[in-house]
Order: sequence, then C-alpha cells, then structure tokens
Amino acid sequence: MNVVVTLDALEKAYIKDSIAEAEYTETCDRLLKQYKAILSDETVSREFVDLETFKREWDMECPRATERLRIGLPATVEQPTLSHTGATGAAIAEATQDFITFLDALKLNLLAKDSLHPLLSDVIQSVNKVTDRDFEGRGKIVQWLITLNQMKATEEITEDQARELSFDMEQAYHGFKATLK
Repeated sequence: MNVVVTLDALEKAYIKDSIAEAEYTETCDRLLKQYKAILSDETVSREFVDLETFKREWDMECPRATERLRIGLPATVEQPTLSHTGATGAAIAEATQDFITFLDALKLNLLAKDSLHPLLSDVIQSVNKVTDRDFEGRGKIVQWLITLNQMKATEEITEDQARELSFDMEQAYHGFKATLK
C-alpha cells in the first residue's frame, strides 16, 4: 500500500522541516482520506485485516505513518503551531458553534463513528484556528478523535462512552472559553 509508505515519507519531511506546513497539511489530509477510501472496499479491507498485520506481512517499518493513521489527523491539526495569539471573532464563533453542534449530536443520540468523527474533527480544527495554547480538556478531544478513528464507520460508541465523551467535551469547552479571557 503506497499510501502508507508515502505518508511515512511525508511525516519525515515534516519533522525535518523540508515541507511547508500548508503543503504538509493538505497532502497528509489527502493521504488519510485515500487510506480510508481504499479500506472502505470490503475485499481490500478483508485482505488487509489491520495495519499491524499488513506491516508484518509486507515487512514494513513505518512508525511515523502508523502513528498518523492511528490519530487520523495531520500533525498540524493535532498540535497547532500558530504564531499569533489573537483570533478573530468569526473564528471564536465558529469554534463555539462546533462545540455546541458536537454536544447536540450526542444529546440526539448520534453515536456512530461516521456521525461523530467529522464533527469532532471540526471542533479541534476550529479551536486550533483560535488558540495554540493548551487548555483543560484539549488532550481529551484528541484522545476521543483517536478512539473514534480506530472504529469502523458503522460502529457506535456505548451509552457509557457517550456520557464520558459528553462530560469530557463540556470540560474542554469550558477550558477553551477560559483561554479567551
């Protein structure tokens, strides 16, 4: 699977600062989508089994790609590297709206990965546009993204997980708002 090898090379280039952030983010995002698209084919998915099995079978060493696929987000989204400290009112409003939309989805009992993952990705991306400061609950957002990313699209989180996720997101929302003061 060339996507895995290419992603590993991209991660190495990013770490060495050999690629611009914007180009890295765009390319990484595209590779992650291609990986998911390839595995959405049932025959390919069945043969592939999982990434660790695939890597063993083909004797591949690609630790950076493995981690990026586990997280499911470009490094620039997972850990923002903003150089500014201020944010526009529109960016703050968008982040707030994304938090509320995500929490509303949980209240409406939308528990499937394919419903929650895109909404939670929107939360972290919009938050990263507002602040590069760490805040209470930010790590939980990333952790939940990783959890959702490792699920199949048709899988759902349990009711207990939904309660925990809702609690974590409320905490993260309050932590985010505190960074704005």
